[in-house]
Amino acid sequence: MGRMEGKVAFITGAARGQGRSHAIRLAEEGADIIAADLCGQMDTVKYPMGTAEELAETAAAVEALDRRIVTGKADVRSQEELQAVVDKGIAELGRLDIVCANAGISTQGISWELTEQEWEETIQANLTGVWRTVKATVPFLIEQDQGGSIVITGSTASIEGFGGVLHYTASKHGVLGLMKALVNEVSQYRIRANLVVPTSTNTTMIQNDGMRELFGVATDAPIEEFAAAFQTMHTLPVPWMEPVDISNAVLWLASDEARYVTGTVLQVDAGFCTKVG
Repeated sequence: MGRMEGKVAFITGAARGQGRSHAIRLAEEGADIIAADLCGQMDTVKYPMGTAEELAETAAAVEALDRRIVTGKADVRSQEELQAVVDKGIAELGRLDIVCANAGISTQGISWELTEQEWEETIQANLTGVWRTVKATVPFLIEQDQGGSIVITGSTASIEGFGGVLHYTASKHGVLGLMKALVNEVSQYRIRANLVVPTSTNTTMIQNDGMRELFGVATDAPIEEFAAAFQTMHTLPVPWMEPVDISNAVLWLASDEARYVTGTVLQVDAGFCTKVG
């Protein structure tokens, strides 16, 4: 029996990247999945975001594991869209146990050069979207009265301050505070909340021209040069994580193995936040 047998997980940003990986990893351990994604492009994001076709691929991967999945298009900036997918998933799958507030975006820009739209879209997607996800799910977890686990995707930018991505850093610092406050509201209902803190992860969020420019690497430079620039940030000799490395941490935080773990910042960062110099 898998560690997630009999449980249902709601995951935002599930069309690709970490979100898809979380869906598959939890399904491998027996979970049924409610998967939401914008399935569209935000104006300020320069790399391609998830599509409806990719969300369907996530669904196919979960179903190939003989697990059930309910998918829906939802912008985390819209309470109505999020609630509709949550309600549909619970109606079809019968319960909810795990909430993975994973959706997020990353753009670059010096603070005084950011546009209003760049600031607003990042804060709305990365911080307000997490609050909206909580708002859409916690009332049912309380009513269900069987506890639950909320895992929020933070970043090393939740802990450190990065120039060139001030808006992203502010949003990720914000979800750290949100998690800590949430613990004091939901613990009485046996609901846990934790923050997983990935370092750079091998998805389109870092594998794009904008990120190369931020690191001073030519857009046509070989991947090895880009990887070398990222590796300088870590104590372990790796440039970036794979999505499954983060999914394994999410799985543990969501599992009964972590039943008394709440309010924790779990760093999956290859030593990023403890590196000196």
